[in-house]
Amino acid sequence: MKYILLFFSILLSPSLFSNSFEFPTTIENVEGVTLELFDDPVPDNEETVHYIEGDKNLWERIQNGFAIKDIDNRRVKEYAKWYQSRPEYVERMIERSSRYLFHVVEEVEKRNMPMEIALLPMIESAYNPIAKSRQKAVGVWQFIPSTGKLFGLEQDWWRDKRRNIIDSTNAALDYLEYLHNLFGSWELALAAYNAGEGRVKRAILRNKKRKLATDYYSLRLPKETKNYVPKLLAVKKIIQDPERFQLYIKDIPDKPYFQVVNVPDEMDTHLAAELADIPFEEFQLLNAEHNRPLMKAHFGAQDILLPVDSVDTFLKNLEDHKDPLTNWISYTPIKGEKVNHVAKKFNIDIKELIKINQLRSNQTLKNKIILIPASPDVLKKYPINTDNLYSYSTIITHKIKPGDTLGGIAKKYKISIKDLMEFNELKSTKIIVGKYIDIPQ
Repeated sequence: MKYILLFFSILLSPSLFSNSFEFPTTIENVEGVTLELFDDPVPDNEETVHYIEGDKNLWERIQNGFAIKDIDNRRVKEYAKWYQSRPEYVERMIERSSRYLFHVVEEVEKRNMPMEIALLPMIESAYNPIAKSRQKAVGVWQFIPSTGKLFGLEQDWWRDKRRNIIDSTNAALDYLEYLHNLFGSWELALAAYNAGEGRVKRAILRNKKRKLATDYYSLRLPKETKNYVPKLLAVKKIIQDPERFQLYIKDIPDKPYFQVVNVPDEMDTHLAAELADIPFEEFQLLNAEHNRPLMKAHFGAQDILLPVDSVDTFLKNLEDHKDPLTNWISYTPIKGEKVNHVAKKFNIDIKELIKINQLRSNQTLKNKIILIPASPDVLKKYPINTDNLYSYSTIITHKIKPGDTLGGIAKKYKISIKDLMEFNELKSTKIIVGKYIDIPQ
């Protein structure tokens, strides 16, 4: 690690991250709250189990490793109240985290870092590996493209390692360790992770010149960054005592959820899920780095992640599988070739070709790789839904005022009344002055 930190000290100027390493953490206050909310499908039949203190599970291990000083100020209380008022959101976040949390805890523990760091993805992305912010930050740790590349997270047409839970966790912890060594405080390290190293350095220098304290709580920082640590501490308080907040936290076993499995250099994502006998959505959440329905390694074999209980099934089915491992053709267009030419050449509907490869209708395919289904049946059996590649939304909390109507609120925020009712689980269009209504954007 000392060599990594030496490398960072050479490459990182004080301002390098000040504008480039920023994340969507925009909860404001109780009235007019905005929050970057990341969602993905969670099975309806998942049982939510109340955490009981003393259970031998991962939460106990996490709590035993907490080391950042608790502050019970207004901001912490405000964020705790926000989460308390949204139990379904908290349950989805915990359910989602259950796939990855053991691995993150293991890595945090190896580095002797405070266990609050394992909760950081809850405020960054709600532990959603396919989350994408408006700043183009991606993955559970929310790396923007430039910072991801700096930390070795490969991003190309085939894959985006910012969505790889193993690689992105290593990168995030490397960066946080560097920041902690630089600032000597986990609160300041977290502030720099959010706002950028240069911005925190400037805030410290400003206070030093005025002979003021230079701890996190004394610095003049952007509002988002001033809220960043309190938000994390609010999540910590909920994990420590869910009963106090009338919330239920699902037990997570203190054992690995997934296992790394080596597979051939070309393989369909849908086939891998079938061979493992798991839902495709589960495979996607564990292997979110893949941008295409075909997984393709640059050199030799590649690794995938599978639930531990599914590995033996996958390996046996893979050994017995005699058909091709892919239903796709990887095609490199000739110079000057356009989308419609390729569609005609392979007798594929141009709309499907555009959707599969995220192209424009009149695009000249210079230096492009194109995926072509090997047969028309491929798209019938495995329909492509590029809308789910990234998912993010912003929630705006609107306080209902005299004269407000559901239709008026829907019109103001450009959302249908039906969607607004479904999102807030309203049974009628009647609304009550003084209450709050959430609007997804």
